[in-house]
Amino acid sequence: MNQRISRRHVVGIAALGAVSLLLAACASSSSSTSAISATPSASGESSCGTASAFCVGLVTDTGKVDDKSFNQSAWEGAKTAATAAGGFSKYIETIDPKDYASNIALYAGKKYNVIVTVGFLMGDATAAAALKYPTIKFIGVDQFNAGSAPNYSGLIFQEDKAGFMAGYLAGYLTKSDKVGAVLGTNVVPPVRRYGEGFKNGIAYAAKEQKKAIKTTIVYHAPDNAFNDPAWGATTAGQLLGQGYDVIFGAGGKTGNGALGKVAKKKGALCIGVDTDQWLTVPEAQPCLVTSATKQLDKGVQSLVGQAKAGTMKGGNFVGDVALAPYHALTSAVSAAVSTKVDALISQVLSGAVPTGVKA
Repeated sequence: MNQRISRRHVVGIAALGAVSLLLAACASSSSSTSAISATPSASGESSCGTASAFCVGLVTDTGKVDDKSFNQSAWEGAKTAATAAGGFSKYIETIDPKDYASNIALYAGKKYNVIVTVGFLMGDATAAAALKYPTIKFIGVDQFNAGSAPNYSGLIFQEDKAGFMAGYLAGYLTKSDKVGAVLGTNVVPPVRRYGEGFKNGIAYAAKEQKKAIKTTIVYHAPDNAFNDPAWGATTAGQLLGQGYDVIFGAGGKTGNGALGKVAKKKGALCIGVDTDQWLTVPEAQPCLVTSATKQLDKGVQSLVGQAKAGTMKGGNFVGDVALAPYHALTSAVSAAVSTKVDALISQVLSGAVPTGVKA
């Protein structure tokens, strides 16, 4: 791996930029995609490919850019980095997986400097594009780059560690000794790592307490896995009806649906994902004790900055994972449990306590 972000327990996360900016001025770029320009500069898209321009294009997988977690965080990082460089940025939302290559080509044809593709499933299309367009820098979020293209960097995370830390906390917070998770598809390795890490973290906490905690992890089918809030809400409701009192929701809008459902159940707690969802999913605040985060915005921002500086290399860049602050639910976490969690976080991030999850 060519570069590594230091890992640490983040006790505060800055609020994401105003979400409303992301939702304004939507325009259709083709029959199957939609795009938005959000960082105007002195030179717009028409200047891409000229010496004075710096253009950053982002392509989502089939999830929406305003998912309040994964895609949105990646877009915030790309947009912030483009602004800092005095450049221009734009995103395309993929509607159908068959459009991955053509959506990337929309930017390549206009000679964008950097193309960010978001999601594990876009890995093959990104690797192929990096070979086809060697003068463009490619950043693949949640994509392990096993190739040798010097212009392609995968931004990867150790989701098992974030999941394990969240599971450990959940294991100490449950009063019914039933903890659940409503997740996107486990066909996507980062989602699987979140789920398995969460389950193992609960087991670690149960062992410390010398008691049994029932754990149920429910994954969505591969189709529409990250854009199905109704399924997320229904599944969370089923778990609540069975006495589960702490539920982890992870999987774009699908996970958000679960969080919203748990928030309506008095006394139940929920855990968000990817970003600090206290800031992005306010309807979940009544139950949201923390979020298992990956610093997607910071990782993307750093790599785009390296691309601008000419220092970005091929290979893989490992981003931070953490637990978000407890915010208004600090009172739900006793001082003794908070101390235990803090100690466990340091041990997990250092590798002293393994998660037991295979890559």
